[in-house]
Amino acid sequence: MQPSDSQLPTNATPLVVPVIEEFVRLEKETVETGRVVIRKYVHLDTQTVDVPLREEQVQVQRIAVNRYVDEAPAVRYEGETMILPILREEVVVTKRLLLVEELHVRTQVLNNSTPQTVELRREEVHYERVPTPPTPPQS
Repeated sequence: MQPSDSQLPTNATPLVVPVIEEFVRLEKETVETGRVVIRKYVHLDTQTVDVPLREEQVQVQRIAVNRYVDEAPAVRYEGETMILPILREEVVVTKRLLLVEELHVRTQVLNNSTPQTVELRREEVHYERVPTPPTPPQS
């Protein structure tokens, strides 16, 4: 039990108790531990590749008909052949159509491969770590 002020002797020296408080201060430093060297190389490779090409050839065959018709025939197809009627008007006492000829048009598709030379780029990357000497601690 602690004595109250009235219980202290009159000639007694007061007791002083220091109160201490500590603080923490943190600091950070950037420390280089090494470096990286990156090298990039571009290689140019030449390759021959087959490039598919499409070619269409059209054959036109003229077929003489020389037949009179009452009206113009429509364009028609017989298999892969497109038939286009060619007409001419003739002046007579009466007008009538003469089917002079037909064009038989056939489409033929040819696929060829042609060697082509192309340049392709390829990149290559190398790296190495370069250590740095240690730095002395700062006071």
